[in-house]
Amino acid sequence: MEDTRMIELVRLAQDQDREAFGLLVEAFEPTVYSITLRRLRDASEARELTQEIFIRAMRKIGQLREPERFAGWLRQIAVRMAINRIVRRPKEALVESGTFDSIRADTVSPVDKVLKTEQAEQVWSGLTRLKELDRDTLVAFYINGQSLQEMSDSFSSPIGTIKRRLHTARNRLRDVMGDFQPV
Repeated sequence: MEDTRMIELVRLAQDQDREAFGLLVEAFEPTVYSITLRRLRDASEARELTQEIFIRAMRKIGQLREPERFAGWLRQIAVRMAINRIVRRPKEALVESGTFDSIRADTVSPVDKVLKTEQAEQVWSGLTRLKELDRDTLVAFYINGQSLQEMSDSFSSPIGTIKRRLHTARNRLRDVMGDFQPV
């Protein structure tokens, strides 16, 4: 951004012109984001902090005495807030790799396993009673974990059609399964 344009926008922003401040945000957001990302090493946290930095800058822009120093002033806010975020992060617990070996991860009781197996068998039985397109649609989404886009490609149909097929197939499966009540 040209210096004279930036100074003009800063002065307008200092006079509460939100549109001018928005243009400053657009111009400096990549810089602020890169500063926060470099410090935090986490993209989502860096995006969140970038927003907080611009909120802080908007509130404090009236205190900036020399509009030509806006870029450096904004960078300093970004660096300080990133450092504060790092310092205030909860400490990660360092644990030896064998510490959790003795904890049993499987907390499912044998009865729960039997019930889940029965439910799965009933759902598969219901699926076999559906027409091929309904069954294939449900299996692709729920069993194979395909996204709507992947299903659209494999079925050669628009995403809207895939959504409608899923809705219809779920309703048909519910009707076919009748009074089945999962535990």
